Parts: sequence; C-alpha cells; structure tokens
Amino acid sequence: MTTSTASRYAAEYPLIAAALPGQTLPWLRHLRSAALEQFSLQGFPSPREEEWRYTNVSGIEKKLFSPSLALTADDVDAEWLNEHKIADAWVLVLVNGRFSSELSVLADLPVGVSVMSMADALNTQAEKLEPYLGSAASHLEHGFIAFNAAWFTDGLFVHVPSKLVLERPIQVLHIVTGADVMTVTRSVIIVEESAEAKVIETYISRDGVYAASQSGTDSTAGVANAYLTAAVTEIFVELNADLTLYKMQSESEKAYHFGGSYIIQNRDARFTHHNFAFGGLLSRNDIHVDLGYASECELNGLYLGTKRQHIDNHTRIKHLKAHAISRELYKGVLDGRARGVFQGRVIVAEDAQKTDSQMNNRNLLLSDDAEVDTKPQLEIYADDVKCAHGVTVGQLDEKSIFYLQSRCVDQETARNMLTFAFANEMVDKIKIKSLHDKVLEQVLIRFPQEGVNKEWL
Repeated sequence: MTTSTASRYAAEYPLIAAALPGQTLPWLRHLRSAALEQFSLQGFPSPREEEWRYTNVSGIEKKLFSPSLALTADDVDAEWLNEHKIADAWVLVLVNGRFSSELSVLADLPVGVSVMSMADALNTQAEKLEPYLGSAASHLEHGFIAFNAAWFTDGLFVHVPSKLVLERPIQVLHIVTGADVMTVTRSVIIVEESAEAKVIETYISRDGVYAASQSGTDSTAGVANAYLTAAVTEIFVELNADLTLYKMQSESEKAYHFGGSYIIQNRDARFTHHNFAFGGLLSRNDIHVDLGYASECELNGLYLGTKRQHIDNHTRIKHLKAHAISRELYKGVLDGRARGVFQGRVIVAEDAQKTDSQMNNRNLLLSDDAEVDTKPQLEIYADDVKCAHGVTVGQLDEKSIFYLQSRCVDQETARNMLTFAFANEMVDKIKIKSLHDKVLEQVLIRFPQEGVNKEWL
C-alpha cells in the first residue's frame, strides 16, 4: 500500500477524531496518536512484507472508505436481523461499526459479568480496560492493526469474573448496511481465573446477495456493496479459564475484510477457535496465540472460495512455556478462480520444553483455475518437544467418485456429496445447535449440493 493512500486517510482523520470514543482519556489519545503516526509511515501491508507476500490489498486504494458517524439502525429490518441472531444468546449488535441498544439483547446477565459496547466501556470502565487495550495487538506489527487502533469507532467489551461459568453464549453481530463505508471495531474479552465463556463473532451485510439466492424474495439480490471491515479482538484467558470463540464471516462479495484475533493465555488456560471464512472479495484472518505453562489451544478453520474471492488465513502459535498443547486443522474448498492462502506458524521458545503441537492444512480444488498457497512453518528452539505439520492440496478422489457411481449415484451428485463431506467435518465441530445450522446453511448455498438432503444433517 502506498504512503500516498495512507496520507489520504491521515488527512481525513482530524475531521472524525472528535467523534471517536474515549477521547477524554489521555492514555487512549496517546495510543491513537502513536498508531496514527505508525500508519502514516507504513500504510496498509504490501506483498513486500513476508507475512503478506500472497495477499495484495492494493484494491483498497481505489476508494477512500469513510466511517459511519451516525447510527443507521433504521436500515436494519427486525425480521431479517432475527434470522441471524443466535437463539438463547446475549446479542450485541453493531451497525456500520456502532452499537445499537434497541437491536441488542443484553438483559438478565449474571451479576458481575460485563457485556457492553467498547464506547460504553471506555465511559464507565476505563480503568479496567487500560491495562488490556493495545497489549495483545501491537500497532507496530502491521498497518491494519495501526489503522484499527487509530480509527476504531466501537466494539465489544466482555469481562467474566473468576469462577463464573456462562451458560449462554455471547454473540457480537456486525452488520454493514451501506456502500463505501468502513467499519473499524476493537473488542476486548477478559475471562478471569477458572471462568468459562463462549463468544460468537458474526459478520454480515444487508445487500442480501447470498440470502436472496436462497429465498428469491430480497429486492437487493445481486447488488453487492463494496466496503471495508477492519476488526481487532484482544483476548485474555487467565489461570485455568476456558474460552471458545466462533467467527463466521459471510460479508458482501465485493467487501474487503481484515479480522485479527490476538490471544494471551495464562497457565492451564484453554482456548478454542472456530473460524469460518465465506464472504468478501478479499479477506484476511489473523489468529495469533501466546501460550503459557500447560495451557491448551485448538484452532479450527474452514474457508470456502468461489468466483474471484481471495481468502488468506494467517495463524501464529507461540509456545512460551513448558507443557503446552496446540492443535490446528484448517480446510479449504476453492472453486472458479478463487485463491486461498494458509500461513501457519508454530514457534517453540527455549523455555517451552515438553511442547506438543500438531498443525494440518487440507485443500480441495474444484476447478483448474482455483489456486492455494500454503506455507506451514515450525520454529523450534527447545530440544524436548513433539511437533508435526502436514499439508494436502488436491482434487476429488476419482476412486471415491467411481465407488459412489457404482452404487447408483450419478457423477455430479457424487462430486457434490464428497465436497460437502470434506467441508462438513469442520461444521460438525460446532457445539451450539443454532450456530451449527446457520453455518451449515452458508456452506450449502455456496456450492451446488444436489443429492445432499438437508434433512439428513
């Protein structure tokens, strides 16, 4: 990304700075100022940077996206919104990057639990946020994090006190209703000692491209909005705590999406991440985890690309202390001229003896023009570890297709069944029934599934 583009954004910054949350807090003003300076120097990442060599975000240069400074909740139809809410969950709704209290469902939270917008948290719990905001995601790492730190308009704040187990999940529902807008959100999730929680991040748009392909009733069918999403989530899982994070991104087919989750785990902490990347013209997902002593993390991912989509998944797991365990499985299905990227990096520090780490990436290419770049990396500085990684890239197994044909299944149906079975392994890992059904629906509408009976699933 050229510095001229960065300077264009920087020139617009004074016009919106006063409307950003937390401007009365000196420590936050300092963070925003440092991030703005860093972004002005380096701009958005470019393929010249090693960890961005497969992803070119220069398409953002064609437009100067603007933040939405006014809440546009009236643009959101309540019936449509209910289709995307998770049943029996607390739901925080962000419309064009800003919290909507009338669309959210936050009643009956247990005593001591905080679930609120970032803007409200900066007004009422700034002293609690100060040690955390910006400590897991450094604005020096790359341009998108710096951009997010300077421009974020709102987000989610979750604090679960020690020894409390949340029986219901928390959903943050990101909705974009317009074109040429940018939604920049920063979220902080803190799960204290021996507490447990489940959080769901959902990213959707109101242009109705995929929804309309099912029902045929949405008048906006075929009208895809171009916009920019830049979302950063900082997560802190304390001693013996347990957090499961789900992310489903099914945004407009012309959208640009950057989503980063940055996790710090304390001793004996457990973290599980399920990442489903379906939408966007270009999307990039960062999942970076720092593991403490005897902690555990599991990263699961499914990315489905069609047409000319570009989907980049970048994971980094740092084993900082001994006896930690990490498991990672990412699967991709690519059709048309879609391109997938998987960069998985496991770093084992010198003090991280007895590390146990496994990483796998499996890819299925459905057309001759689809492409995947996969780059697994192991950096091991300890001498008593067990680490392994594996990668596969291929097409459907002709022997399996022939076997199904020999059982009176036509070739097209056989191919559909095998494709679905490959992807459905990741969907079946979802333990929340209503979320499982919504993710399954997104899988089914993106690939032809003639011969796959939904009632069987």
